[in-house]
Amino acid sequence: MATAHIESNLEDIAPVVLMPGDPLRAKYIAENFLEDVKQVNKVRNMFGYTGTYKGKKVTVFASGMGIPSIGIYSYELFHFYNVEKIIRIGTCGSFDPDVKLLDVILSTGACCKTYFHTLLDGGEGNYCTSSDTLNEKIIQTAKEKNTSLKAGKTITSDVFDVYCDDKELFRSNFPNEKFLSVEMEAFGLFYVAKKLGKEATCLMTVVDSLFDKRSLSSEDREKSLNDMITLALDSVL
Repeated sequence: MATAHIESNLEDIAPVVLMPGDPLRAKYIAENFLEDVKQVNKVRNMFGYTGTYKGKKVTVFASGMGIPSIGIYSYELFHFYNVEKIIRIGTCGSFDPDVKLLDVILSTGACCKTYFHTLLDGGEGNYCTSSDTLNEKIIQTAKEKNTSLKAGKTITSDVFDVYCDDKELFRSNFPNEKFLSVEMEAFGLFYVAKKLGKEATCLMTVVDSLFDKRSLSSEDREKSLNDMITLALDSVL
């Protein structure tokens, strides 16, 4: 079978999908973490791979950037390919002074000022939670692996906040809740999962911060991202 955006056969896709935004990060994960890897999608260069991790069949499938892109790929994977769980694994910015560069964040829910859900099915509200079951498993796995993890709410933005002319004006749009992080996809993923009766959550590594102007080395970024990837994979065993 195939959809407008995915060329895979039904049996090519595992019930559990890890979803980075960057297609080359999907390739990196497949080559460095999975065994018996098969590329299952290259349409629009949105790479997908299926292999095994410690004997468990897992698919890694890129989402691209923003709610429209992850909305398409998550919908097609859930609806047409019988995927049951998607964990977005990506990067984010800090939205809280206590959230430091290279912290690993688990999103318990995402707030977004968007018309995505209204246009999709008439949905209302601007907040959507992630899967409690997946979150509990990730938190448990982090404790077992002694991996530092912060869990809390995130902002999903339609703009890359780093490029906003007035950062405080951006922050003033979300004044009444404590948010740990800001990124561009989680709300769309969570909403699609709930609509289709599936499970989804989001793990992120903090790579920029309004409160810390340091530049990260490539080595630091790679190690922290690898820790996050390993945590996601171990959580789905």
